[in-house]
Amino acid sequence: MRITGGRARGIVLKIPVRGELRPATGFLREAVFSSLGPRVAGARVLDLFAGTGAYGLEAVSRGAAFAVWVDANKAAVEAVRINLAAVAKSMDGADPKTKGQACEGDAFVWSPPPGSVFDLTFIDPPYALLPDFGLKLLTRVAEWMAPGLEARLLLEAPGAYVPVPPPGWILARRLGKGQRQPNSLIFRREG
Repeated sequence: MRITGGRARGIVLKIPVRGELRPATGFLREAVFSSLGPRVAGARVLDLFAGTGAYGLEAVSRGAAFAVWVDANKAAVEAVRINLAAVAKSMDGADPKTKGQACEGDAFVWSPPPGSVFDLTFIDPPYALLPDFGLKLLTRVAEWMAPGLEARLLLEAPGAYVPVPPPGWILARRLGKGQRQPNSLIFRREG
């Protein structure tokens, strides 16, 4: 698995040893970032259920200002730190601490420091939890999003999943190859 675009394009990502890891495919990440376009440059990014950290690392490679990765698995958090160091090194030797922070924590209860806001949030939870917790999670995370119409919430889900947007948000786009494949659901504020 590699970074697909930006200044760190081609960097191979370390994949943590973890039972149910389901890294986002290069095809899906490329489609997501093509859809986001210029919104990535300078963005403050949150990557929940980070796994390898691919979404947040891809954003940093493509010009995001800073990213925060959250995963409950210690091995995943360590893999994100290693991957961030590799991405930062490929970006003119930048200090990884200036590009992002990996946090160990349960994404269902984790909260950012007071006053934190994000322009882009990637959420890739275990699919089995979506029917019971999907709307609750999206609603909670929507509170941390930057004001205005440019902020985007992205949820990776099975193609057959029918999402309910958080209050005040709409499903703007669905990317993926069908009902049996992972899809990326992109939400934006109504207006």
